[in-house]
Amino acid sequence: METPVIYGLLIPFAGTSLGAACVFFLKRELGDRVQRGLTGFASGVMVAASVWSLLIPAMEQSAGAGAWAFLPAVIGFWAGILFLLGLDHLIPHLHQRSQQAEGPRTQLRRSTMMVLAVTLHNIPEGMAVGVVYAGFLAGGGQITVMSAFVLSLGIAIQNFPEGAIISMPLRAEGMSKARAFAGGVLSGVVEPLGAGLTILAAGLVLPALPYLLGFAAGAMLYVVVEELIPEMSQGEHSNVGVLSFALGFTLMMALDVALS
Repeated sequence: METPVIYGLLIPFAGTSLGAACVFFLKRELGDRVQRGLTGFASGVMVAASVWSLLIPAMEQSAGAGAWAFLPAVIGFWAGILFLLGLDHLIPHLHQRSQQAEGPRTQLRRSTMMVLAVTLHNIPEGMAVGVVYAGFLAGGGQITVMSAFVLSLGIAIQNFPEGAIISMPLRAEGMSKARAFAGGVLSGVVEPLGAGLTILAAGLVLPALPYLLGFAAGAMLYVVVEELIPEMSQGEHSNVGVLSFALGFTLMMALDVALS
């Protein structure tokens, strides 16, 4: 595997790890407005990445199908939605700012289910990075190394606050700083693993690339709508989440257009 690809797969994981390291420097759990702002920002980045880095390239990859060029993206999109819906019901997890766990009943500790929630969230992000780098490796010029790097960078930027959002509450739950940091890091390990597996799958079945791009987009948008947007809207009314969403969206859009 080429060196730029290896770096690209690890950049989002580095973002999560750096964010988790905030537990060593911040004394208190993140405030409500800060958490809303960070969640909104992550939502905006993921929505923009789903459109510019995944769905549009998926349709460009299928341009030869003429008026039906949208079909692989649509099929892949729905497959991604249904895949995350299935995981949501099969894996016990607890979202931030929620008191009731989702998935099957379990005796797992609250802190463990919080880590599982973020891990579940990170699966589609890893797949998104993997499938874009698979498109670069496949050649053809439609997905360049720079456009793949932009997606990795965008995911890493929104992973930084996510790392803090998971490690700080774990510390508040009574964990030591080292264990809280480890929990945040572990939640991000699935990203490079998922990315690597996606590259292997796309390499074996190159015609499936537009479907995989759509799949990653559907999975990411499922997370945004099912988890992140409700979290940034809970509690007392505030526009912080919406404004942060707009900031994350425009930043990711600008990066994709300016650097690709």
